[in-house]
Parts: sequence; structure tokens; C-alpha cells
Amino acid sequence: MSSSGGRRGRPPGKSGEELLAVAREVFLERGFAGSTMDEVASRAGISKTSLYREHPSKTGLFAAVVEHWATAGRHAMRPALARLEAAEDVREGLLDWARTLLAGILSPTVVEMRRLVTAEAARLPDAGSTYLHKSWIRNIGDLATTLRTLDTRGLLHVPDPEAAAEQLTWLVVGAPLNARMLDATATDTATDAADAAIDLFLAGYLQVQQQTN
Repeated sequence: MSSSGGRRGRPPGKSGEELLAVAREVFLERGFAGSTMDEVASRAGISKTSLYREHPSKTGLFAAVVEHWATAGRHAMRPALARLEAAEDVREGLLDWARTLLAGILSPTVVEMRRLVTAEAARLPDAGSTYLHKSWIRNIGDLATTLRTLDTRGLLHVPDPEAAAEQLTWLVVGAPLNARMLDATATDTATDAADAAIDLFLAGYLQVQQQTN
């Protein structure tokens, strides 16, 4: 008797975002040079033909992994930016944003991905540029838009939101990120760093606001 359901067998292989997640795992484990399309296809449960149909080269696959990762990181910050934009207490809103940023950028997988892209930036400059522009620079641009809104609301006085966003980002992540990237034994001082960074930022911009009122 025939069954109306589908045939049982091996689960379908991965494609799209799931395939990129598998490829990212392989690249993080083996580095770009040590990774092979054979390994990615095997772990994804697909044929090499299917993999090459979706990503014609290892370089192209790596580029797709980096772009997807950068875009995902930007999306992850949007809720914190929305909360900051609507905040009544600007210090608490900035602290929430800063802690969200630090939790993301200092997470082990993000640090590993950052190390991987940095290591390959000379050989694969397009991937490095993608990570820089679609993650770091766009996140700063999104923050600048939020700071401009806070200026409009009268909570801050920010004559140059782009410069202020870059300054604030580096104040928050500079020292903790540098330590995490270069010293595996670095202690976690992210919370203290966030508090100090936000207080310094507000001291400067709130002082300007008071002087102009």
C-alpha cells in the first residue's frame, strides 16, 4: 500500500542562511586556508555541485559569510537603539545601549569572527571592507541617527552626530575590545567600562547643552 506522505530518508541538506552558518563554523575552526568546499558540503549535507551552484567559489562563500554576519550584527543592535531613541532618562538609555553593544561585540563567537576577518584582510580585502562598512561604520551611522533624535528632543546637544557616535562607540568598546582581541586572560571589566564611558560622554555633551541654554 502506498503512503500519501513523503518518502522517509536522509533529512534535506542545508541552504541559504543555514548553509552560511555551517560554512562559518568551518572557517572559524580551520581558518580560510584550511577550509575546503568538500568539508562545508559534507557538514551541510549537500553535494559539492549544490554548494557550488549557490556559492561558486570558496572566496565567494567566505564573502557571503562575512556579509551575512555583519548584517546580523547590525540588526541585533536595532532594539537597543530604539529604546535609546525613546528613553526619558538619557543616561539609562545610553547605558542600556552600551551594555548591549559590549555583550555582542565581546561575545566569544564575535571575537573569533573578528579575528578571522582581520587575519584574512590582506589576502581578502573585500571581506575586510565588507565587515568594516556593513557592521562597524553602519552601526555608527545608526547611532548617529539616534543621537540626532535625542538632540531634537532636547536631551542632548550634539552639533555633529556622526563624530559624536564614533567617539561614543570607541569610548565604550575601545579598551575592552582591544583586551579581548589580544589577551585571552583579560578580566571582564565591560560593565565598569560602560559606566565610565557614558559618564564621560555625557559630561562633555551635557556641559555643551548647559552652556547654550
